[in-house]
Amino acid sequence: MNEAEIRALLVAGLSGSEIELQAEGNKVSLVLVSEQFSGLNRVKRQQLVYKLLDQKISSGEIHAVTMRCLTPAERNNVA
Repeated sequence: MNEAEIRALLVAGLSGSEIELQAEGNKVSLVLVSEQFSGLNRVKRQQLVYKLLDQKISSGEIHAVTMRCLTPAERNNVA
């Protein structure tokens, strides 16, 4: 799996976001901070990210994704 390609997909779809990405085998772990998550519940945030990664998931290149999606305000309030 090419981490640079995954990061590029996320950057293109969530411009101006902070992205922490870890990949091991075909599993990806993400922490995303984006203003685009404002007003969206947790499910809608995850659906947005899954849509960006759909091609990699459909091809089997990514098998499992864990993610934490925060707005900048939420990130600043996390202890």
